[in-house]
Amino acid sequence: MIHITTEQMREMIGLKVRYHACFCQVIEILEDGPCIVLKDLEAQTSIQADQHGEARRRVPITYTVMILSDDRTEFSADFLALEPLSY
Repeated sequence: MIHITTEQMREMIGLKVRYHACFCQVIEILEDGPCIVLKDLEAQTSIQADQHGEARRRVPITYTVMILSDDRTEFSADFLALEPLSY
């Protein structure tokens, strides 16, 4: 079983990566996954609805990437496929 600490996950915040051909940045961690949340740095946006379901504003697209596999014995394929960028 792989164990990753909250501190190790927090160190990833701000890291820029390529995820499925998109340039992204790690903006948040979710401890209960554990997961990282990526923000698409390119011009793509999605429309966010308000509490009544009406479209109100455009927000960056985000992706949630599981860090560990379902059985928590190895890193997930999506996490391993992230390509760190240095720009």
